[in-house]
Amino acid sequence: MNVIVIEHQRTCGLGHFGPWLSAAGLEWDVVRPYLGEPVPDRAEGGLIVLGGEASAWQDEEYPWLPATRKLLARSVADGVPTLGICLGAQLMTLACGGAVEPGGHGLEVGVVPVDPLPAAAGDPLLGHLSAAAPAVQFHYDACVTLPPGAVPLATGAVYPNQAYRLGETAWAVQFHPEATTEIFRGWLEKGTDDLSARGFDVPALAAAVERAEPRLVAAWRPLAEGFAAVVRRAREHVAG
Repeated sequence: MNVIVIEHQRTCGLGHFGPWLSAAGLEWDVVRPYLGEPVPDRAEGGLIVLGGEASAWQDEEYPWLPATRKLLARSVADGVPTLGICLGAQLMTLACGGAVEPGGHGLEVGVVPVDPLPAAAGDPLLGHLSAAAPAVQFHYDACVTLPPGAVPLATGAVYPNQAYRLGETAWAVQFHPEATTEIFRGWLEKGTDDLSARGFDVPALAAAVERAEPRLVAAWRPLAEGFAAVVRRAREHVAG
């Protein structure tokens, strides 16, 4: 009954979520399909699907994506506590009937504010969220149409679909609540040439995330703790 974590690449791990979930009493098993590990058919104890550089439809380049979408669809349908982060959110969107496309406004990267929508009030993961909460962003694609029945929870100035809930126990976030400064610096190092060509000041992006780290932790640790609480309640319901 451990939480299943799907990791798409080595540089996109659990980050802050590791110690936060551990402190909240959760254990997890990381599945690394890029190393040949099979994506399971079910994730009965909970599911987290992390980010990565793939587009959600690039099945030939990333052959485990169909199995990941199938796992997400099944988890949502079965009421398994589920969280999709960035690519994970985009995969959930496709798996459950929404649409994902290359972002019409280009790359969104760095510390970007997101704002709660009215439906976020009382939400188990985002009910704490304040206006203009800082979020780490790094995505080229965007969720342009949410799945049927999705409840939008947070928005942004450039890309409006920043977070949503599907059913009672599944969430998708376009941003990276798990990203540490170290993880973000690694992404910048890998993409320095592309970012510079697009006009971004790479050192300034890194410095902004480092400065924002205390505010990022304050904004997103409650999300991780909220997800852990949902997992615990689901287990208590099964046990009861």
